[in-house]
Amino acid sequence: QLAGRRLGRLVVAVAAMEWSSESAAVRRHRGTAERREGEAAASHRQREASAQEDAKGVGRMWGKTENGGGSRVAKTALSEARTALALALYLLALRALVQLSLQRLVLSRTSGLQGEFDARQARDYLEHITAIGPRTTGSTENEILTVQYLLEQIKLIEAQSNSLHSISVDIQRPTGSFSIDFLGGFTSYYDNITNVVVKLEPRDGAESAILANCHFDSVANSPGASDDAVSCAVMLEVLRVMSASPEPMQHAVVFLFNGAEENVLQASHGFITQHPWASLIRAFINLEAAGVGGKELVFQTGPENPWLVQAYVSAAKHPFASVVAQEVFQSGIIPSDTDFRIYRDFGNIPGIDLAFIENGYIYHTKYDTADRILIDSIQRAGDNILAVLKHLATSDTLASSSEYRHGSMVFFDVLGLLVIAYPSRVGSIINYMVVMAVVLYLGKKLLRPKHRNANYMRDFLCGLGITFISWFTSLVTVLIIAV
Repeated sequence: QLAGRRLGRLVVAVAAMEWSSESAAVRRHRGTAERREGEAAASHRQREASAQEDAKGVGRMWGKTENGGGSRVAKTALSEARTALALALYLLALRALVQLSLQRLVLSRTSGLQGEFDARQARDYLEHITAIGPRTTGSTENEILTVQYLLEQIKLIEAQSNSLHSISVDIQRPTGSFSIDFLGGFTSYYDNITNVVVKLEPRDGAESAILANCHFDSVANSPGASDDAVSCAVMLEVLRVMSASPEPMQHAVVFLFNGAEENVLQASHGFITQHPWASLIRAFINLEAAGVGGKELVFQTGPENPWLVQAYVSAAKHPFASVVAQEVFQSGIIPSDTDFRIYRDFGNIPGIDLAFIENGYIYHTKYDTADRILIDSIQRAGDNILAVLKHLATSDTLASSSEYRHGSMVFFDVLGLLVIAYPSRVGSIINYMVVMAVVLYLGKKLLRPKHRNANYMRDFLCGLGITFISWFTSLVTVLIIAV
């Protein structure tokens, strides 16, 4: 029994030891597992926190990118709006300046001064001519009454002339015909029309002359104040001032008051092809109208003979000229013509063509009356014609003008203050340079490697747009200033 009890206690002790050992192992295993689970949980929490931070960072970056893209778009739109506004303001300001310059007809008034053009006297001539009424070719008003009035005034001017000068008067009544390529082309025949021709020259005579031309006839339904009685009035006053001047003349000035322009340029043809003084003419100034009052515009010159443009630039007191008007008129878009064509084509003579262009809707109507022509319009036209004729009458170039005939000019005035003129070949060089600069600019953008610029196409189209806007702005600027 004793041995049995001892053996039982031994078994129990061994079992207790084994249980104790097993419990310790279990506890160690459990602790290890718990530690691993804790570490895993911590690691998971850390990854979740990191993922959350990454998500927040991405969100912040996306927000910044989104905000940055929106900001760039807004800035681009604002920049384009500012550019468009600046361009619009520039063109409006330019147009306002041009309009102000058109309203200011004369820069300084010299009317009434000794030796200067007097617009009041010219207006008196104008009112007497228009008081006769419409003056159609062949009518009593045109062939008798107007001719009588012109001869009376010329006689008074001759009586006041300086002894340095000589005045000769001739009444020409030519008959003839010619073909003209106008409105489809036709042959014009005239018989016994009237020209009043006055030659002012040095007392010893002259071998060359400058021609000043106007016409005193009118269309049937109009008193023809602007077309072309005011030009006749201006020429009478210029004749009075030049004939009374103590300044010597080198060349003669022929004043042609022609009586048949409205029935398609007949009187000028009769003069240049039949009158004995026509052989003296080296250049001409033609005074016309395509409107009522305002500024008289130089809208044709030449052909070639750039020295004539230079003479106008040097002498005119109130310059107003545009090569754009010349291009438009000579293109045939405007169904009209002037005596300029006759002197150019049948006389082979270079000249300057001037015309009043304001209020064109009154032109050739019964409303073309003397009261619609401002005295400042008469003054500026008279100042310019007088100055240019004086310049040419004392010019060394006139007698040998054929030596200076080659080359044409680009010319335009700047707000009526001055005229810019340069040879057309210089204009061609400028145009070629601009084209080359545009080609290089666009070529540089087109040939730029695409992989270096994510906005390749946008930049190229932007450059193309800038080019077209620049051309458009330049064209509008030229048209605003020059027309």
